[in-house]
Amino acid sequence: MRKRFGIDIDGTVTCPKSILPYINKAFGINIAYEDVDQYELTPFVNVSEEEFAKWFAENEPTIYQESPFAPGAKRILQKWEKDHELFFISARSSHLLEITEKWFLDKGLTFHHIELIGSHNKVKTVKKHQVDIFFEDKHDNAVMIHEECQIPVILFDTPYNQNSIPKGVIRVNNWKEANLWVENWLKEESIVKNC
Repeated sequence: MRKRFGIDIDGTVTCPKSILPYINKAFGINIAYEDVDQYELTPFVNVSEEEFAKWFAENEPTIYQESPFAPGAKRILQKWEKDHELFFISARSSHLLEITEKWFLDKGLTFHHIELIGSHNKVKTVKKHQVDIFFEDKHDNAVMIHEECQIPVILFDTPYNQNSIPKGVIRVNNWKEANLWVENWLKEESIVKNC
């Protein structure tokens, strides 16, 4: 049964630790991944929000070009791309589309669609593309997408997304667990459809 998977990129497909070496080097600090207990990184650096935003905008292309896969992501996504539609929906700004597409192609990963919306509010885009399931690392995004779109959302466990979750948001530790959940979900969907 072919499904449309909506998938966040940063911290989901890419390793959630990817940005930390850049931040540590640029700001002369030593943040450990385990200490990042919130999504917003500005409180961890010793500069203003404006200065951090300027630094991030200047370094975004390099960070994205050099981001490694989250462990297990490539193998699972290559498996899924054969049977499902992979729609990557990211808060990245649209001017980064060429860099993003090149990263996917260089890494040997197929996509059916990439949409960079420049905002963390993905609900409208998820609805527009009629996504059946979503994969995310940002807690409030996961909850909002599930509640407003009434679809399951897989939330990849990180130190920064530890708030409680509703029943339709499924916390997983890695891509292997995500794949197991998806396989069971697809079996259940198939049984319901055939009844």
